[in-house]
Amino acid sequence: MSALRLTKPTIGVLEVLLASTTDAPAWGLSICRAADLGPGTVYPILERLEERKWVESRTENSPHPGRPARRYYDLTGLGRSQATAALEARQARRFKLHLAGGSA
Repeated sequence: MSALRLTKPTIGVLEVLLASTTDAPAWGLSICRAADLGPGTVYPILERLEERKWVESRTENSPHPGRPARRYYDLTGLGRSQATAALEARQARRFKLHLAGGSA
């Protein structure tokens, strides 16, 4: 399996997942809204994250009259540590580039 490319959309999805809580879980459309991305971008990213075992998904099991059941997405332990490390490394690279007078 190839390395995960940290594109801006992927970073946006990871940031939403990292910010989610048990009281405010991340679900498909909420991720789209929070990351300001369309479903045609978000769902393929979520699928790639699931393939890499960074994310687990589950279907809402409480009543949901008038709408389909939501699919919730949670970072796994591996996913949380990998996402945090990847975002911190990216931030460090951007900071070094900024100090060197380049643009990020």
